Amino acid sequence: MAKKKAKSKPFLTDVKTLRDRARKHIATGGLTFTYKGDVKKAIDILQSVLATEIVCVLRYTMHAVAAQGISSEGVKAEFAQHAKEEQGHMMEVAERINQLGGVPDFNPEGLTSRAASEYGAGGNLVEMIKENLIAERIAVDHYRELIRYFGDKDPGTRTMLEGILVVEEEHANDMHDLLVAHEGRPMLPAS
Repeated sequence: MAKKKAKSKPFLTDVKTLRDRARKHIATGGLTFTYKGDVKKAIDILQSVLATEIVCVLRYTMHAVAAQGISSEGVKAEFAQHAKEEQGHMMEVAERINQLGGVPDFNPEGLTSRAASEYGAGGNLVEMIKENLIAERIAVDHYRELIRYFGDKDPGTRTMLEGILVVEEEHANDMHDLLVAHEGRPMLPAS
């Protein structure tokens, strides 16, 4: 007696089914039933990421204005560039919160308690560079954890965070290079 071969489902959903589902559930916007994450938790996490990016924009902007000294012009320009890039991250995260059905929280009240990094004013040029390096190291570790958390449950958010992480790693490297240039010694052990 020959065994009947089990009917397997195709990997891809047929176009008619995709179209019917899209029309039937139009009220849910961009979130479809294939989203496997916890939307509320994702929004809450991204609100913290948004606060972190806002704090970074403010810190870098303040440093770009307040940095002083004979060799401050190049550093000020670097701070200003980083502020601009952090603002781009802020907008990406706010857009993602919106896509997930949330409202981005730009309220300054409680901003520093929601953020992973600190404002860290710094008193002189070297202290400002150190504060920014510390903040970037916090962001790098935080975003790596979040990328693992979102994994395949929310590839859109994961991919966004991966792009931001690459820039944050570059920022950390820039701050380290500035610190070495201003302190005259390498901070990281040679490998």
